Amino acid sequence: MKPAQQGLIPARHGSMALVDAGQSIRVINTHGQQVVDTWALCRGDPAEYLSMEHTRAGLSRLRPRVGDVLLTNRRRPILAITADTSPGVHDTLIAACDIYRYHGLGCTGYHRNCTDNFNEQLKQLGVPPRQPPCPLNLFMNIPWKADGSLEFAAPPCRPGDYIELRALMDCVMVFSACPQDMLPINGAECTPTDAHYSVMGA
Repeated sequence: MKPAQQGLIPARHGSMALVDAGQSIRVINTHGQQVVDTWALCRGDPAEYLSMEHTRAGLSRLRPRVGDVLLTNRRRPILAITADTSPGVHDTLIAACDIYRYHGLGCTGYHRNCTDNFNEQLKQLGVPPRQPPCPLNLFMNIPWKADGSLEFAAPPCRPGDYIELRALMDCVMVFSACPQDMLPINGAECTPTDAHYSVMGA
């Protein structure tokens, strides 16, 4: 078994890990209130990626849970959820934040964002900038109501809560500790914090 590979997802910034099929990756909400936008791309062909649209259709649910298999845009299994110590509140609906989102919220200058974090990480592999797929927003709390309305609420997580994913193909995993500080998705204080990950060998 390979030794565990530890990694930091700095507050407001991104991080990347190469994960082999059969390995597991644990994403840790270190301080308990941080949303982590998460992507998985097929290492052999980054045009194939973890797709929230296809996963929702496959699961017939809005929130994935332990035991679920997540699908690519070609409807192939890419990740399986094997453990989750958090309350299990994760989002599959909301697009990665971008500079336009912050302008819409009233920001007049540049604001770090998950879209740029995604592209900064993939640039290291020579992947050209692109509009990222809709992420798996780990620990993000988006309650919905019977009338179809959505709310942006604080995560119900505790410090150290984690979710564990097993790779079902060789993946590039990209993470962003969401920089959102204008809505309470990173807690009532609207203060992004570090998160961590650990890749465990098979």
